[in-house]
Formats: sequence, C-alpha cells, structure tokens
Amino acid sequence: MKDGAAVNRKEDRPGDVAPPARSGEALRRRAEEIAAGAAQSPEGLEAMSPEKLRQTLHELRVHQVELEMQNEELRRAEAELDASRARYFDLFDLAPVGYCTISEKGLILEANLTATTLLGLGRGVLAGPQITRFIHKEDQDLYYFHRKRVLETGAPQGCELRMVKDDETAFWAHLQVTAAQGEGGAPVMRVVLSDISERKRAEEALRLAFDQIKTLRGILPICMKCKKIRDDQGLWNPMEIYVRDRTEAEFSHSFCPECMKELYPEVARKQRQSKEETP
Repeated sequence: MKDGAAVNRKEDRPGDVAPPARSGEALRRRAEEIAAGAAQSPEGLEAMSPEKLRQTLHELRVHQVELEMQNEELRRAEAELDASRARYFDLFDLAPVGYCTISEKGLILEANLTATTLLGLGRGVLAGPQITRFIHKEDQDLYYFHRKRVLETGAPQGCELRMVKDDETAFWAHLQVTAAQGEGGAPVMRVVLSDISERKRAEEALRLAFDQIKTLRGILPICMKCKKIRDDQGLWNPMEIYVRDRTEAEFSHSFCPECMKELYPEVARKQRQSKEETP
C-alpha cells in the first residue's frame, strides 16, 4: 500500500446558497431597452424633452441602486457561504474521530481529515479504495460479520479490530457503523473510526501486571534461619509481607502445638487438659 494516495472528499457539503431575488440579466436587458429607445431618435438625447430626460435619468438611477443592492446581496451570500464552509471544516474535517462513508460494495466514498490521517494517507486523489484494504488480514472475518449485520438489520454495530495504515503499520481501532442512504437512495454505511491503540496497550500492561501480582514464579531466595525472602531490589522481607504484597493472600498469626509447648508450656498443658475434659 505505497501508492501515497488519499480519499476523495466533497467540498460542497454545506450546500448552495440561494441566488439573489433580482436577476442581473433582467436589469441589463431593461437598461439596454432604455438606451436603445433613446438611440432610435435621429437627434438622440438632444431631441428628448426635459421631462423625458428626467424620466430616463430617474430610471437609470433606480437601476443603479438596484445593481448596488444586488451586489451587496451577493457579497452577503458569499460571506454566508464562506462561514458555512468554515463551520463544516471545523465540525467534519477537524473532528477528533474519523468519519467515512462506505458504499454497499465496501468502497470508501468520502473521508474526513482525521480518517485519512489515521490511515496514513495524504490529501490527494484516490478513486474509491476498498475499506478492507486497511483491515488487518486476521480481522477480515470480524469486519465482514459486522458489515453483514448492519446491512441486513439496519441496526448500528460496533467492533474493535486491527487496521493497517498505508505504510503497513498496524493499530487497534474501534468502528461504529450505521446504515444510511446515499445519493439516489443507494445503501451506504457511515463509519466512525477511533484509534484505541493506547487503550489496548494499557489493558495489556495491566493484564501482565495483574498476572505478576497474582503469581509467584521462579526460585525465591529465602534465608535458612529467619526465613526472610530477598526481593528484586535486594531487600530482605519477612515471608508473610513478601507473599502478601504479591498475592491476594492475607496472614493471621498463631502458634502450632509444638511451638506453643516450647514457648508457653503451661498454656499448652491447660489447652490439652481442656480438650481431654470436653466430651
């Protein structure tokens, strides 16, 4: 996938702004009619009466005002169109997640800037690449299953799978897919694409740490006399503390019968007598 191309994008998304109510062609025709009427007279303007001259001048001034109003309306419409395009760019292209429109056959019809960046593409021209081109080969079946369910049921579907950038770099992605209708009523899929690689790495690190905490592995260096255990930092810890800090085990302290007899013989004797007297 080294063609370095990018996904086509529609630049006219905000929609067309309605043209001004007054037509420039109609005003031009009216002005030409007035000029032609004056030119048909042999003497031209010199033969026109003062009243006719005033009327003609008035009409020309009215047309001038109309043209100025039309120009102002055109400038306002252009400013609204620029603002609409800017809002569209902010909401669509600069969104923190990728947006794609995919045809029923799996072709990418449209993608925002975030999506093309996630896929490692530039902003050139690419005539409808297959979305499966960017799905990891081991997760193709998973994508096919979710795509099939979306098209059959119309219900939104979400999945996590591995994708591949244009430079073959793999990353984890979450896809939220929704069925929709495109131009001419053709079925399409709207896809929200998020990079979840950081979350997956954190989950894996947490899982490994949890496994390490729950399991004591290898040979434990333990003192032959006091039974302390040496940890990875070279510090000697009492056995119960070492085990407690690395497992879910908790210790309760007591004496076994032999130690009780050795350390507290009188207490041991009374305990033995009490047991013998108990029926």
